[in-house]
Amino acid sequence: MSTDEPADEVEKATVSKDAPADLPPPTHGMFGVEGSGDTTGFGGLVREPWDPPPAQRPYGGYFDDLVDALAAAYPRFDEAVTKIVVDRGELTLYVAREHVRDLAQVLRDDPALRFELLSSVSGVDYLGEVHRLHAVYHLTSMTYRRRVRLEAAMSVEDPHVPSVTPVYPTADWQERETYDMYGIVFDGHPALTRILMPDDWDGFPQRKDYPLGGIPVQYKGATIPPADERRAYR
Repeated sequence: MSTDEPADEVEKATVSKDAPADLPPPTHGMFGVEGSGDTTGFGGLVREPWDPPPAQRPYGGYFDDLVDALAAAYPRFDEAVTKIVVDRGELTLYVAREHVRDLAQVLRDDPALRFELLSSVSGVDYLGEVHRLHAVYHLTSMTYRRRVRLEAAMSVEDPHVPSVTPVYPTADWQERETYDMYGIVFDGHPALTRILMPDDWDGFPQRKDYPLGGIPVQYKGATIPPADERRAYR
């Protein structure tokens, strides 16, 4: 669909009529882009809020055995796991952030689980939600050839979550990158410093409200204009 169409027409075409009433309204654009002159393509974007529904048993495949084994090994499972989602053949456990490290320890060490490998730590920004920042962990069991994703949510005002570096040393640089790009603070990390941006950089570039342009370029004395002030090519 062309981004030249009026925003209200785009919204009518893309927003589901079955969206839950308690979700925030759709938002338009990205990175503060408004009006015309946008050369990025983000100006006509309509982002519909989406809250994945919890899965119902049987989850399918090895998912039921995995969840049962974790529940048996972690006594505070019902308190720690707030929602279980199965989507596109993948299992995601939404967890309360204060339990992330303890759950990771159990997932690694329990003989019925044995998730020896932390494949990645990354971040997501669901702009418009109260707990918009999500820390996402992809775990792999080399023993049982299984995968599981952990996801913990937090607010911008309190972006703290325990570091899993004591459990998975490979999380060291992955958590640093997530901190650098999203501002998620991993408590207990041995050296939580920026890894991509300069140490004195202001802001977190992959947050959805981070300005797309209009930022002085360090060391060069130049400025990239905001997206809606750039020359538009029609």
